[in-house]
Amino acid sequence: MATTDDGYMRFFPFEEPYDHQQEAMGTIYDALDEGRDVLFEGACGTGKTLASLVPALEHARETGKTVVITTNVHQQMRQFVEDARAITDQERLRAVVFRGKGSMCHIDVDYEECQALRDTTRDLVEVESDIAELEQREGELLSDGQAGSSEAMEARNAVVEELRDLQDEREEIETERSTCDHYYRNLTVDTSEFYSWLFDDVRTPDDVYEYAHQQGLCGYELLKEGMDGVDLVVCNYHHLLDPTIREQFFHWIGRDPEDIIAVFDEAHNVESAARDHARRTLTENTLDQALDELDGEDDARTDAAANVIETFRDALVEAYEGSFEFGARAAVDEHWDDVTIANDDRKDDLTLAFLQGYTGPGFHEELDHALDLGRDLDARYQEAFKEGDLDTRKECQTLQAAGFISDWLDETDETGQYPVVSVRRDESTDDVYGRAELYTCIPEQVTRDLFEDLHAAVLMSATLRPFDVTENVVGVEDPVTMAYGAQFPEDRRRTYAVDGPALFSSERDDPQTQQRIARTLEDIVRFTPGNTLVFCPSYSEAERYHDMTAVSATRYLDKPGTQARDLREAFTDGDDGVLYTSLWGTLGEGVSYDGDDARTVVVVGVPYPHLDDRMDAVQDAYDVAFGDSEGDAGWRYAVEIPTVRKTRQALGRVVRSPDDFGARILLDKRYTEAAEMEMHDYAVRGTFPPEERREMVDIGPEKLKFAMLNFYQDMDAYDGPPPKP
Repeated sequence: MATTDDGYMRFFPFEEPYDHQQEAMGTIYDALDEGRDVLFEGACGTGKTLASLVPALEHARETGKTVVITTNVHQQMRQFVEDARAITDQERLRAVVFRGKGSMCHIDVDYEECQALRDTTRDLVEVESDIAELEQREGELLSDGQAGSSEAMEARNAVVEELRDLQDEREEIETERSTCDHYYRNLTVDTSEFYSWLFDDVRTPDDVYEYAHQQGLCGYELLKEGMDGVDLVVCNYHHLLDPTIREQFFHWIGRDPEDIIAVFDEAHNVESAARDHARRTLTENTLDQALDELDGEDDARTDAAANVIETFRDALVEAYEGSFEFGARAAVDEHWDDVTIANDDRKDDLTLAFLQGYTGPGFHEELDHALDLGRDLDARYQEAFKEGDLDTRKECQTLQAAGFISDWLDETDETGQYPVVSVRRDESTDDVYGRAELYTCIPEQVTRDLFEDLHAAVLMSATLRPFDVTENVVGVEDPVTMAYGAQFPEDRRRTYAVDGPALFSSERDDPQTQQRIARTLEDIVRFTPGNTLVFCPSYSEAERYHDMTAVSATRYLDKPGTQARDLREAFTDGDDGVLYTSLWGTLGEGVSYDGDDARTVVVVGVPYPHLDDRMDAVQDAYDVAFGDSEGDAGWRYAVEIPTVRKTRQALGRVVRSPDDFGARILLDKRYTEAAEMEMHDYAVRGTFPPEERREMVDIGPEKLKFAMLNFYQDMDAYDGPPPKP
């Protein structure tokens, strides 16, 4: 419990917190006071966001810090805005909701081009300011000269000469160089009205974009300028997990890392998000473009740069061509597909091909020349765009290629770094080309420095346990941990572990297994008084059971690569539908199905992710980093625990309020208690938290419909006579 006078309650926007919410706020406040990180698991209804934000804002207000709350789920971003608005109605906050430049740019240019336009626009404004000052000075000197001062007239002649030079410079910028009209207005008009509007409430990026658009301003740049010293920033993971962006982001806020309190929502996703932000890639096309770029350069370093880049390009082609078995090349499609290049007893095939193919004075020396030349070319392109010689900001392909090759040769043997080559087919040319990638297996190599630099962080999620695994994986040291289970009445939910077929990947094509699962799904849909969500191990399995189940309910199928929002809205608008999707898709977490939106949720099988070379590499890295005498850390950390977390997230899509009710069904015998004894190596029930295990009701597939009938009758859920078993 809190050891304070609970002064942070001034930031709590409602009449009374829940008991557990009050306790959580006190615990978090004390942890922040000690500079300790917090791992906070709370089921739906726990009030995690306010329980984290309220004490964080109080501590920040007392100590001159800024709270940054971040998520990778759009719906949660909207919820943060609502919570922040509720808080600021009670206790005034200066809050900013920040989003990347790409979605806020009025002229649709990329970051590099925007930077060049900003620099040129700033140059223009500075020249105009100098001209205005000199024109005023020239007028004053003219008056003095006309009054008889010869010294003033002499000084005026010098000012007039300088004024002409500046006017010529202004004309040159206006006629030959590109500027941004929106940013020009930022620099030349009074923007105090914008900031009064901005901090009068909590504005979304869309709000800012529309306001700025109407005024002819650049809202993105105004936000950056106005973030200094704010109380609260809402953003996505990108701004904290990318080291380069993070440095700029903290600079805009005007805080050093030790003056930042970070709150991570859906923090079970930090592991995979950190990997995504750490990945570095280089395509064969970029290598070709670098060689074309060098072809016309008259520079002593050109031959060295071209030699080392061309050797790496040829090695990349050799590595993926050598991996193709008969017919494999023809099967390559427009999606990136990994080919195996790693070796257990020697360097990877790409590095070996490079070392065997390289001839020259030394590739380290030639890489240094390539990097130096690339930096010079990049600076030249920047200046050419500023001067108006280029219509767009040109990217230096030589610098990109040389930088990646240097990293590849230095880091492929490091623990936790996995070398990958992928191939795809260019739809426009039908050519197959390759990509090299440095894949970071252990995310704490990315996140540990972040958590060490921050004053403190609160990582919150409904599925953060086991805490020791989270600590190890993301590199949090000695955190305060707390967990709160389901907060809504237990008698209004049922969790069934169905003793159905164990849907191992080797069994998925068995017709008898498929029939048993399909018939069980039909029972579930028929005895559900409303909508049913079905989560499968993959999109292909979702399509299989969508096609195999004969039900009167309207069937919906989520497909990969398609916009799921319209599908979800059509499903929730109805009252007797069944939606089939992949557990690893976009509908399994961060999406609420409140009340009648979904009444029953089913997880079919134990939906382990696709176990490819990357996943093997992650398992191997975890075994080395966190392994014990049992030697199963890799499987537990990389596969089993993330899968159970995803399953728990899916189960949490229903029963979203105290008045709500619903059934959650785990359709695979590996979830049952009996499996713990009969198939120990494959059972997963023990990976769930103890309070969730206690609620699981083991049941046979033939008895499930009777149990559902009884439960939903107790809830008085059927509109009319209930279905008959």
